[in-house]
Amino acid sequence: MLDTKSTLILKILQKECKNGSYKILDKNDIISALPARYRCDTDELDHIISYLERQDYVSVKYDDDNIYCLCILPAINEITTPKKKKKEKKFLLPLVVFILAFIGAFGGALIARLIKIP
Repeated sequence: MLDTKSTLILKILQKECKNGSYKILDKNDIISALPARYRCDTDELDHIISYLERQDYVSVKYDDDNIYCLCILPAINEITTPKKKKKEKKFLLPLVVFILAFIGAFGGALIARLIKIP
């Protein structure tokens, strides 16, 4: 399981490296793309990138003074898939049940009113 900063860096790399191709990225560009709360220095970025490489999320072709040449590996799809879809389904089902119950109650009251007409 990745921490928040590693996940954010992985998402930035995924956005930059599309189609699994290698791309040259500046370390300062990656750091500046992070939210201000999660900014880090280049040494910490080096540690996170090397950790991601050991976990087979990225492949680093070379790492010079201030640039990376890397690509994203297919294992990243397990992390970046949104988990909100499950929550939406849990919210959608009670809403549908409520609407159907409301329509049923309204229909029942309408039929009872029509039958009771003198």
